[in-house]
Amino acid sequence: MLELIMTAPMVVASWINLQYYASTVDNRVFGSGNKVLHCGGCVGCPRRQRRRPGVGLPWQSVHDGEQYVHEPLRLNVMIEAPVDAVTAVITKHEGVRQLLDNGLGASVCDGGWGGRAAVWVGLRGVVRVPVEDLLA
Repeated sequence: MLELIMTAPMVVASWINLQYYASTVDNRVFGSGNKVLHCGGCVGCPRRQRRRPGVGLPWQSVHDGEQYVHEPLRLNVMIEAPVDAVTAVITKHEGVRQLLDNGLGASVCDGGWGGRAAVWVGLRGVVRVPVEDLLA
């Protein structure tokens, strides 16, 4: 079950998170710009002229007109499972490992170490850190 969670929902969550992150940080480059409603049935269509629609989210999805509605943060995945099991999944699946190694998400698991947790930090593997450091 752990392997299924880490290779499906965790990966999809990273895609969604990255789309919101990139569209908020630089909507002109990574978002799809300003969208207006088309009068023929509320279908979104690009306002600006360009050959292809933007790859990210429209400005209205990340900004309410006064402020951003999403704080651009990296995805943090909290897993309550034995460290060895989490490490085995990360090691076995290159896509999951690349996601974590490239800083697009962090896998944090309860190591059962009383107030300490384990965090995957790429090539260094698992590092034990105080839980309060993760919450700060």
